[in-house]
Amino acid sequence: MFSERLSGEQSLGQDFEALSVSKRLVRSVSQKLKKKYKGGRGEEVDDTRGVSLRCLTLYGRGGGCKVGADTSDEFGDTSSRRRSSSSEEGKGYKMICGTEETAVDCFSHGVKERFWRKNNRKDFELEESVRNSRMHIFLPDDILEMCLVKLPMTSLMTARLVCKKWRHLTTTHRFLQMRRDGPHQKPWAFLFGVVKGGFCSGEIHALDVSQGQWHRINADILKGRFMFSIASIQDDIYVVGGCSSLTSFGRVDRSSYKTHKGVLVFSPLTKSWRKVSSMKHARSMPILGVSEVSSDFTLNQNRLDRRFYRSRVGGVSDVYEDPHRLSLRRQYRNAFDENEASLLPNRKSYKFTRQKSDQSSAKGCRRFVLISVGGLGSWDEPLDSGEIYDSASNKWTEIQKMPVDFGIVCSGVVCNGMFYVYSETDRLAGYDIERGYWIGIQTTPFPSRVHEYHPKLVCCNGRLFMLSVSWCEGDGQIGRRNKAVRKLWELDLMYLTWSEASVHPDAPMDWNAAFVGDRNLIFGVEMFKIFGQILDFLTVCDVSDLGASWRHISRNHVTHELDASSCMTKTLAVLHL
Repeated sequence: MFSERLSGEQSLGQDFEALSVSKRLVRSVSQKLKKKYKGGRGEEVDDTRGVSLRCLTLYGRGGGCKVGADTSDEFGDTSSRRRSSSSEEGKGYKMICGTEETAVDCFSHGVKERFWRKNNRKDFELEESVRNSRMHIFLPDDILEMCLVKLPMTSLMTARLVCKKWRHLTTTHRFLQMRRDGPHQKPWAFLFGVVKGGFCSGEIHALDVSQGQWHRINADILKGRFMFSIASIQDDIYVVGGCSSLTSFGRVDRSSYKTHKGVLVFSPLTKSWRKVSSMKHARSMPILGVSEVSSDFTLNQNRLDRRFYRSRVGGVSDVYEDPHRLSLRRQYRNAFDENEASLLPNRKSYKFTRQKSDQSSAKGCRRFVLISVGGLGSWDEPLDSGEIYDSASNKWTEIQKMPVDFGIVCSGVVCNGMFYVYSETDRLAGYDIERGYWIGIQTTPFPSRVHEYHPKLVCCNGRLFMLSVSWCEGDGQIGRRNKAVRKLWELDLMYLTWSEASVHPDAPMDWNAAFVGDRNLIFGVEMFKIFGQILDFLTVCDVSDLGASWRHISRNHVTHELDASSCMTKTLAVLHL
């Protein structure tokens, strides 16, 4: 048996030699036949993928391994390691590795996995789509909304970076309305109008009151703009009017400047800006007020040449004190209604028209108006005119001018549908938004105040407050002024009497301090320069308590990099986000 096999191999070798084949080729073929007879296993194959996990089936010219494997020792011919590819034997493609017995791994670290993924990309995409579909089956959009709406503001901003789907869900009108109506909102204080390095930086500093953390928001659209006023309407902040330098862009320069009448709206939830209709007149530092009106609100505004307004003394109109004046008023009103065109043929009539829009016609949508009064004009002259903006029609309309002897308006706020304004001459007036006329309000004598510090009107839950600075007299030293304090006064809207509510704990160092009322809280920011340093203090007062206590919520966290001119240009707004 053995002799027969030996004679067969010899005859096979003679046949190959007769065909003029090289000895190396004969040796390699014989080795393959031996392995076949011995039942040697082939290379490891991944049955699930159909791709070799040990060594790629690479083919090369001249028998050399392209990834650096040395296979010539196995075949016993060292001279063939660098054989020219132009030889006759090297013109064909030969398999240089593929059996387990070669014990050569042609892949460096990680190359095998990358090659496997590249050749099975479609399988990966299919598996990923199936995995995503399974995830969405267990977490639908409404559940995602319920989870995301409960996140704090900072966490919500981070969640928007996860994917486009989450970003889209958190910016829809439905989501914003759910968050607005839910109990998960927290107060945020936004500080505008800061100056850094002599330039209006356009940065907005936002304070998360609940966490006590400051955040910086870039607002390039406000670069170079200063002396503007802001007002908050739901989740938006309206930036009204302002100035910008003509000679040096970005600097607070009042020598050569332009006064703006444009209005910008900033939405902190989406970090987006938009423009709305511009005012009729350019204004800087106007006095603003925001009032909510009914969906069918219309206002007939008659622009009279003479400034006619009513007055109140102790909660009663003065027309009732003089029956003759009352009769004249009633006759004038009747004649005015019946012969409107014949009495005043030259006057113009302005009327708000309710336009049909998706925003106004939506169920449960709230409607607001924004009032802008006073301020400085294009030539730095004080203005006594006013305008009102309707968010439904996106239009500004002029309202009746201020009374002649009222003075320059220094503060104003909307309270119970009435826009109250206070002048530098210590006069109080109110604009009836529903009826469209001014009312002069005469209150009990207001305590003496320091006129360098303008009083600030604030409204909290239908209560009208005012902060003013006055001198305090020391005990036993009558008439001697030893210190100035900032006091909070409340006006009784029925009897029009002032009563002291509380005393601010800090000394009044900032003559341009900003105070904003929000629900039952009063937020205030004071910024001033002392001993070469800029200091800032943020305080809050809870008027629901009997003592109306004040407390500090932030100290010197913003002003270490700001200029002293920020004390004059700053303004504050409070939102619940």
